[in-house]
Amino acid sequence: MKPKYRCSAFALPMLFAVMPVAAHADNRPDSHAPIGVMADHTHKAGQVMFSYRFMHMDMGGSRIGADSVTSDTIATTVPNRFSGRPGQPPTLRVVPLEMRTDMHMLGVMYAPVDQVTLMAMGSYVSREMSHRTYQGGMGSNVLGGFDTKTDGIGDVSLAAIVPLKKGHGFELNAKAGVSVPTGSTTETGTVLTPMAMQPELRLPYAMQNGSGTWDVLAGTTMMGRTGNWGWGAQYAATIRTGTNDQGYRLGDKHMATAWISHKHAPWISTSIRIAGTSTGRIGGIDPQIVAPVQTADPDNYGGERIDIALGANLIATGGSLKGYRLGIELGTPLYQDLNGPQMEGDWMFMLGIQKAF
Repeated sequence: MKPKYRCSAFALPMLFAVMPVAAHADNRPDSHAPIGVMADHTHKAGQVMFSYRFMHMDMGGSRIGADSVTSDTIATTVPNRFSGRPGQPPTLRVVPLEMRTDMHMLGVMYAPVDQVTLMAMGSYVSREMSHRTYQGGMGSNVLGGFDTKTDGIGDVSLAAIVPLKKGHGFELNAKAGVSVPTGSTTETGTVLTPMAMQPELRLPYAMQNGSGTWDVLAGTTMMGRTGNWGWGAQYAATIRTGTNDQGYRLGDKHMATAWISHKHAPWISTSIRIAGTSTGRIGGIDPQIVAPVQTADPDNYGGERIDIALGANLIATGGSLKGYRLGIELGTPLYQDLNGPQMEGDWMFMLGIQKAF
């Protein structure tokens, strides 16, 4: 499947290209990281920056470890964790086929002093997952399909970024913060069971809007520039604390990413970025999430993946849009080793607008 954002990807940069050029050392397009990297920079005392990001992510097919598996294989050979309970077959008889996620993120950064930049970010998340249901308790006869959808406010992140070193084309900073559990963990939907029933059930963990726990956010970023070339690297971690009201907690997440960029003109730079992510399994279980589908098993979450992303940063250097930044990034996995069966990533797209005052 190809992205459907050609109009935005080509029309918006043209608005920036026609702006009058007014070069300034602090207004390089590559003075910020690629738009898919969060909490990468700091601000001067009194400065405020508002941002909006839109992210679309597609997943399709399933994988056990590093190997892709078919839905028929899952339905006929993978044991159902809940087998033995009333109405539960011995193998997984419902298999997710595709998942689409849209996320709208609003952020604000404010520096009360040069030594600290405060950051807050909230999100609104929409998810849709399509499934195939197999008939009865065995075999590969397909009964039908169904979709589940959720949308709502996600968790809110609050953080402080401290510059450790800044100047002469180099910046090093550290971030510490907390994720506030404002997203729902009790979303429900109508499903199609192997016995051709359509009950309303609590949806699996992947379809919930939040973590339900207060989580620790930590990270460090360094960036540098020489001539028309730039580079950067970031480590970021999300450490889960406690157990939510439904009896589980999501796995800890560790991400390391590095990129290089090239400034082609005062208003545009392009970048290539590699990101490695390690996510733990879910700990505990929600007793109301019980179904013969892989996403209902907490053990089928987490794993390791490596992604590559191509991006562009643009900045308006004059006119009515002066100071507005536009970031675009398109990414896809290079490697996935998943605790499965688990849906595998396909591609993602992110677009963001930033403006400092």
